[in-house]
Amino acid sequence: MAMKKVLIVYAHQSAGSFTAAAKDATVEVLKAQGCQVEVSDLYAMKFNPSATADDITGEVKDAEHFHYGEETMLAWKEGRLSADLTEEQRKLSAADVVIFQFPMYWFTVPAIMKGWIDRVLTMGFAYTSEQRYSQGIFKEKKAMLSFTTGSPESMFSSNGINGDINITMWPLQNGILHYCGFQVLAPQIFWAPHHISSEARSTMLEAWRTRLQGLLGEMPLSFTPSDSFDCERGFQLKEVIEEKHKSEDFGLTVGTHLGKRIPPNSQIKSGV
Repeated sequence: MAMKKVLIVYAHQSAGSFTAAAKDATVEVLKAQGCQVEVSDLYAMKFNPSATADDITGEVKDAEHFHYGEETMLAWKEGRLSADLTEEQRKLSAADVVIFQFPMYWFTVPAIMKGWIDRVLTMGFAYTSEQRYSQGIFKEKKAMLSFTTGSPESMFSSNGINGDINITMWPLQNGILHYCGFQVLAPQIFWAPHHISSEARSTMLEAWRTRLQGLLGEMPLSFTPSDSFDCERGFQLKEVIEEKHKSEDFGLTVGTHLGKRIPPNSQIKSGV
């Protein structure tokens, strides 16, 4: 296997946390495979999560009606983004694989990581209206979410109080990663490590280490290709595709479900 470059975007305040241990295991195992691994430790970097005009050096195009997306796209084209964004974009451009390592906060990523997403994945650099989803800019790269939860797996089931984890994953995996074109690997979910024994936590980490041995060869999750949607009809699913799936028991995806039951485990396992 040719050497792969891996970027870990890491968000935890404590070096003694389970999240830190998972990150350290990732670095160790992937380096042992010959990968070049770089870590963006967001809290250690004191990464600024706020997307503002300060992300642009020099004059903005329209200060009175400031539009962050358009202004940062122009600044990116002209090499006028702030130094911290330029550095993170350099790391991302170089990476073959991006792993987001974090504790789940309020059913999503921590604010500092959301700020990284908001600020680093600028228009033009990470996506355009023409280059998104399966035609996205990062379609040659892989990305995945690796995170801890505060609740056990049973609470994130289809009949659990938190709701189906597949639905929880959809905005992050489809709306961010797949939107930018990434091939999305199945998430690594560490269920409620805070509420289990140290032995069970060790078993969790060992399972992650085992998965890491073959991670780079895993098949990505499935998403509906962009050409299945009709831009003349407001990017609705093409009628021929709808007709083809009329007799199916399940919808196409969690989001494009056609009013049917959502495909089980489609956001947490590949090949379904």
